[in-house]
Amino acid sequence: MEHKHFMIYKPYGFLSQFSSNDNKQQKKNFLGSLHDFPEGIMAIGRLDEKSEGLLLLTTDGKTSDFINSKKVEKEYYALVNGAITDEAIQQMATGVEIGFNGKKYQTKPCKVFKLDDEPDLPTRSKKIRDDRHGPTTWISVTLNEGKFRQVRKMTSAVGFPTLRLVRVRVGHIHLSNMQVGEVIPIDLLKEF
Repeated sequence: MEHKHFMIYKPYGFLSQFSSNDNKQQKKNFLGSLHDFPEGIMAIGRLDEKSEGLLLLTTDGKTSDFINSKKVEKEYYALVNGAITDEAIQQMATGVEIGFNGKKYQTKPCKVFKLDDEPDLPTRSKKIRDDRHGPTTWISVTLNEGKFRQVRKMTSAVGFPTLRLVRVRVGHIHLSNMQVGEVIPIDLLKEF
């Protein structure tokens, strides 16, 4: 069997799954409504409903396991509430304590820096508060781990909650100029 791989710009408000039998989720948006995907397709990692950006999809479980491993970096752009301090950025870079599965978890060291300019991203479907309500800052966070809602929990732990979160890179694959909801077939084996 020849495996199929895709990259998608997951829109805000979509779940990182293709359908659900859960009655509570019937009104939710699923990736399956964006494209006619092949049988056996799975998301490599997840982005929560309120996050957006690069999501890789595959029919190959081994490729999925490798990309989900700590060997592959994932980079996110986060718009945070407030003018983030150098101290908060340093705290995030060295590791902060967050809650995970009801326990305290110390995040691993990662790369964090303030973006000089607002990134060129498509406008989000749901409006984000604007600077009339106080300053905001765009930061880049690059992780080799991916706990549930980790970036959001990290920015909150240092006092700057995330207002918008966009995954822009997985390994060497970049979101580039993709449009929201766009699906592109790719050869993941060449990328990793």
